[in-house]
Amino acid sequence: METLETFVDLGPLGRLLLLGALLAAGPLLWVWLKHRGAAPQQRLRALTTLTLFLTFDLVLFGAFTRLTDSGLGCPDWPGCYGAASPLGARHEIAAAQAALPTGPVTWSKAWIEMIHRYLATAVGALILVIAGVSTVLRRRGLDTPVRWAWLTLAWVCLQGAFGAWTVTMKLFPAIVTLHLLGGMVLLALLRWQSVRYAAGGASSDAGPPALRWALWGLLALVGVQIALGGWVSTNYAVLACRDFPTCQGQWWPPMDFARGFELWRELGEQGSGEALPFAALTAIHYTHRLAAYGVLAALLAVGVWQARLGQRGRARWLWGLALWQLLSGLSNVVLEWPLVAALAHTGGAAALVVVLTGWLARPEAPWPAAAAAARAAVLQGGHA
Repeated sequence: METLETFVDLGPLGRLLLLGALLAAGPLLWVWLKHRGAAPQQRLRALTTLTLFLTFDLVLFGAFTRLTDSGLGCPDWPGCYGAASPLGARHEIAAAQAALPTGPVTWSKAWIEMIHRYLATAVGALILVIAGVSTVLRRRGLDTPVRWAWLTLAWVCLQGAFGAWTVTMKLFPAIVTLHLLGGMVLLALLRWQSVRYAAGGASSDAGPPALRWALWGLLALVGVQIALGGWVSTNYAVLACRDFPTCQGQWWPPMDFARGFELWRELGEQGSGEALPFAALTAIHYTHRLAAYGVLAALLAVGVWQARLGQRGRARWLWGLALWQLLSGLSNVVLEWPLVAALAHTGGAAALVVVLTGWLARPEAPWPAAAAAARAAVLQGGHA
């Protein structure tokens, strides 16, 4: 990989943008046909929700691209050896694969990388439409999420830049991790819009202000844990510990935290250019594992709190996602990082971001009224 040249070639940019627009036309047509008789705001909410779903899929496909080592399947950006698809780069790909059959450039990896870029371009086109429609409707006097829509558009452009840097900086761990976090923020922005502006956004399933603060804290903890998980994955530190609950047969194995969490360095190297020691990979893995215990405990505790307030549906969501993350995380360790388990773990993290953001996006009803409603529901259930 050290000899692989990466570069920016904007020659195929126009064709890629056109392809992204064509891919985005399908979801736009579906929303228009399905909600033909609906109010403009309802169609806009439907488009935002569909874009959220497609962005969730994009985050998973991005994880698939990373986990299959396809991030440099095309060593330039935004195209593939200056072409809009691997078909136009067949000679260059064939030569690279012949020179290094298991290297970063192969036919399958090139297609995976380019499909990811196509999907990202389509999502960007949909977000551009959302921003444009929101602006038009606001000028007509309708209540639309203009600021959120344009913030989301700016963020997806920043995500595109991180995607380019991921290639040109040869999978630089800090950039790849920030790209993952950017995808999670994009999910949160779209989820906030889809909930905040749906049917007035009011909710009768409220809780005390302290619970809302706890949810914000829980979302922050999940964000930190996702960053740690991204750091594990981008540094290929998953298999530094292959046993559980111990690591390398010890409760506190040899670890090098200083080198493991040196953020600005090349993949597999220290900042000095020397090879990253195994103890650094162990520190990266074990830190993520220890933090996971705290996040799981917080998920269970907030779920218990919600259940006691009558929010049993929300509690089940938290407990279910906590179990999902526990099982998928354990599978990555004891089954030696299977692709399905790794994707499931990323999907669970993304689902936590979507669920928590959705709850926080709702303008909750005042707590006394919500508490009375919850108590009445409990009493009614007890009499039944």
